Amino acid sequence: MYSPQSLHRWGITHSESMERLAYSQAFRDPMAMERANLLNMAKLSIKGLIESALSFGRTLDSDYPPLQQFFVVMEHCLKHGLKVKKSFLGYNKSLWGPLEMVEKLCPEAGEIAASVRDLPGLKTPLGRARAWLRLALMQKKLADYLRLLITRKDILSEFYESSAVMLEEEGAVIVGLLVGLNVIDANLCVKGEDLDTQVGVIDFSMYLKNDIDDYRSEERNGQIAAILDQKNYVEELNRQLNSTVQGLQGRVESLEKNNSKLIEELAIAKNNIIKLQEENHQLRTENSVILMKAQQRLAVTEGDLSCELDTYKQSRQGLDEMYNEARRQLKEECQLRQDVENELVVQVSMKQEMEMAMKLLEKDIHEKQDTLIGLRHQLDEVKAINVEMYQKMQSSDDSMRQKNDMIARLEEKTNQITATMKQLEQRLQDAERERASAEDGVRKFKQDFTNKAESLQKQIVQREKQMTQLETDLKIERDWRQTLQNELERERETITQLAAEAQQINGLKKEFHRLQDENTQLKGICEEQEHALEELGCKLSESKLKIEDIKEANKALQGGQVWLKDKDATHCKLCEKEFSISRRKHHCRNCGEIFCNACSDNELPLPASPKPVRVCDTCHAMLLQRCSSNTT
Repeated sequence: MYSPQSLHRWGITHSESMERLAYSQAFRDPMAMERANLLNMAKLSIKGLIESALSFGRTLDSDYPPLQQFFVVMEHCLKHGLKVKKSFLGYNKSLWGPLEMVEKLCPEAGEIAASVRDLPGLKTPLGRARAWLRLALMQKKLADYLRLLITRKDILSEFYESSAVMLEEEGAVIVGLLVGLNVIDANLCVKGEDLDTQVGVIDFSMYLKNDIDDYRSEERNGQIAAILDQKNYVEELNRQLNSTVQGLQGRVESLEKNNSKLIEELAIAKNNIIKLQEENHQLRTENSVILMKAQQRLAVTEGDLSCELDTYKQSRQGLDEMYNEARRQLKEECQLRQDVENELVVQVSMKQEMEMAMKLLEKDIHEKQDTLIGLRHQLDEVKAINVEMYQKMQSSDDSMRQKNDMIARLEEKTNQITATMKQLEQRLQDAERERASAEDGVRKFKQDFTNKAESLQKQIVQREKQMTQLETDLKIERDWRQTLQNELERERETITQLAAEAQQINGLKKEFHRLQDENTQLKGICEEQEHALEELGCKLSESKLKIEDIKEANKALQGGQVWLKDKDATHCKLCEKEFSISRRKHHCRNCGEIFCNACSDNELPLPASPKPVRVCDTCHAMLLQRCSSNTT
C-alpha cells in the first residue's frame, strides 16, 4: 500500500486519480458513462427499496420515499436516448409510446393499458407512462413486461437511439434487478395523484452510507446466514416430501392397475353369464320343438291306428313291428327330454355361482374405492405442505437477490483494483525514467565539470537519497501490487461460489414456478366453489324473504297481530309525545300499535288488504326494504 507521505510527494491522491480516469472515459464515450450512472442508480434504488420494505414489514403506499425515488430513477432510465418525434404541436418526447407497445407483445398487459387510458385525471403521455409503471408494479409484472420489450430491438429502435440504455446490456441488467421487486406488496392510489405535473428529481442523500449502514449490513449478513440455514432445511424437507409423494403415486398406480384388472374380470364374467343364458334359451327352444314333434308324431300314429284298426287283425305282424318302432322312438324322445332338463339344472346352479362371484367382486371394488379416497386426502395434505414450501421459497428468493447485489459490488471492486494497478505500473515506469535521467546527469557532471568536485559530490548525495526513496517507494508499490493480486484471487473465488449458489437458486425458482402453477389451479377451483356458495346464499336469502312474507300474510289472515286499545295508549309509540285534542291517535295496520299523525303518515298495501292502508314509519321502512330485496 502507498503511504500518505509518498502520495503527497507525487502531488496527487487516489481519489483524484480515480476522478481523472472517470473524466477520461466520459470524454471518450459520454453515453457509456450515462448508462453506467443510470445502472448504478437503479441498483441503489432497487436495493434500498427492497431492504427498507422488508424492514418496514407491511404494504407500501405512494407516499413511501424509497418507492417514489425508485419511480424517478426508472423514469430517467426509460427516458435515456429517447428519440424526439415531430407532431402538429411541435416536437414530442414521451415514454408512453414504447410502454404502449407492451400490449401487443403480451395480451395480459392490455388490462393495464385500458385502465390507464380510462383514468380521468391523466392528460399527458408522461402521466400515462407513470400510471402504467405503478400499475405494473402493483401487479408484480413490471420485470416481465420490460423483459419482453427489450427482446424486441426492432420495436425499440423506432423510439430510442442506438446508444440508449434500453438497447444496451445495461437495460437487461436493470430488468434482471427488477425481478427482486416481486417480494414487495404495494398499494398505490393512481386516481388521486397528479402524475402529469410531477417533477422527477433524484435524492442522493438516501443512498449515502454511514456507520449505521455498516451495522445494518452486519445484521443483514446474519439474516442471510439464517436464510441459508432455512433454505437447507427446506431442501431436505422437499426431498422427504418428494420421496413420500413418489411412494404414494406408486401405491395409487398399483391400486388403479388392480382396479382395472378387476373391472376386466367382471366384464368377462358378465359376458360368460350372457352366453350361458343364450345357450339356455336355445336349449329350451329346442326342447319345445322336440316336444311338439313328438306330440305330432303321436297324433299321426293315433290316427293311423284308428284308421287301420279294421285291418289290424289281417296285418297284425306288420302293425306290431310299426308299434314297436313308434314305442322305441317315444322312449328315445323321453330320454332326450330328461337329459335336457338335467343340463338346465346344471346351468341354473352355474348361474347362481356366477352371481355370488359378482357380489364378491363388487364388494372388493368398494373397498378399493375407499382406499383411493384415503389416498386423495393424503394428497391434499401434501398440497398444503407444498403451499408452506412456496412461502419459504419466497424467503430464499430474497437471499438470491442479495447475493446478486453482492456479486455486482464485487465486480465493481475488481474494476477499481485493475484501474489502480494500471496507474501503479505507469508510475513505476515514470520513476525508472527519472532514475535513468539522474544517472545520465551524473555522468555529464563528471565529464564536464572536473573543477567543481565538491558541488558535484553534494548533488550526487542528493541524487542517491532520491534513488533510495524511489527504491523504497518501488518496493512498497510491488508489495501493494502483490496484496492486490491476492485480494483479486480471493474475490474471484467468492464470485465462483456465488455463481454456484445462484445456479442452485435457479433450480429452486423452477420448483417455485411449478408450485405456483399448482397454486393457481387450486385458486381457480376455490373461486368456482365460492361462486357456487354465493349463488346458494342468494337463493337461500330469497327463500327466507318469501317465507317471512308468507308468515306475515298468514298472521294477518289469522288475526294474530295484537290490536292495542285506545284507552291503553297515552303517548305515541315512536316520538313518545302525549296525545291531546290536536294530536290524535292512529293505529298502524301492520303492527297494531298506536302512533301520532306525524309518525304514521304513510300508506302501503298489505297482504291482508290490497288497498293502501296507514302504517307507521318503522313498518314503512321495513316493508320498503323487503320489497326492494324481492325485486333484486
